[in-house]
Amino acid sequence: MFQNTEEIENTQEVRSVTLIGLFVNIFLTLAKILIGYFSGSSSVVADGVHSLTDCSTDIAVIVGVKYWNKGPDSDHPYGHRRIEAMTTVFIGTILALAGFILIYNAVIKIHSHQFIVPQWSAFIIAILSIFTKEMLYQWTLKKAEFLKCNALKANAWHHRSDAISSIPVALAIGFAKYDNSWAMLDPIASVAVSFFILKSSYDIAWPALLELSDSGASEQKIKHIQELVSSVDGVVSLHQVRTRFQGNGLYVDLHIQVNPNLTVIEGHAIAGRAKHILLDDDSQILDVLVHLEPCDDININVKEDYND
Repeated sequence: MFQNTEEIENTQEVRSVTLIGLFVNIFLTLAKILIGYFSGSSSVVADGVHSLTDCSTDIAVIVGVKYWNKGPDSDHPYGHRRIEAMTTVFIGTILALAGFILIYNAVIKIHSHQFIVPQWSAFIIAILSIFTKEMLYQWTLKKAEFLKCNALKANAWHHRSDAISSIPVALAIGFAKYDNSWAMLDPIASVAVSFFILKSSYDIAWPALLELSDSGASEQKIKHIQELVSSVDGVVSLHQVRTRFQGNGLYVDLHIQVNPNLTVIEGHAIAGRAKHILLDDDSQILDVLVHLEPCDDININVKEDYND
């Protein structure tokens, strides 16, 4: 199945936003590593390595978006939206690894007392990184919310984590230039920031992991679905309402009971109304599968197999 115009435009927009972020990350990575090395600042070098992880997630989004917006095909009859969740989990994992690496490096510094006073160029690149990555975070997050792209939102948070990780570096260098004894603030602040990064990685990866495990909609949304379907003329009762997410989209299937004396055409019309009342009410719902059953208990002698 071919992608519709909106899907194609969204894919191109996600790729464009991510490419801009990739170019910024490449520049900051090279600048931090080179300036950190020549200015004698190991924290700036480490911050440059952290920026390098941003490049890997940018590439993951650029490659992933090519696939997750594809429509259904013979191999993936429900589409490819789960690839977005897989990409989001990957980004969250990279964030967590970056957090643990920063904690490890900070502990090594504290234990070995390897504190130095770097040059002002290291302070300047740290400040530039803070403002550049924060602006990139704000812009990418707005685009992610507009496009309803979780992977792009995860990438935005990776920009934010890079901006925050540069704060203790800038503070440590600034205080160290003022008083050499303040250089120990760098590894201490890095530990605090790393825990924030780990929290962000959890917030990013957990919803995607729930999606991959076929987590359904909230009880409130299920109740709303039941109320809408119950209001359809001809629906006597309903049960077995099940939902599952794919990206931001939701698939719904449910069982409705109708008058057993209706014709197949009449029953099909009721099922169609039940389906379309949900699709028209909530743009998040991608498709609805309605199972039709007679409401007369006498006609229900066969045990239902809900795996069919």
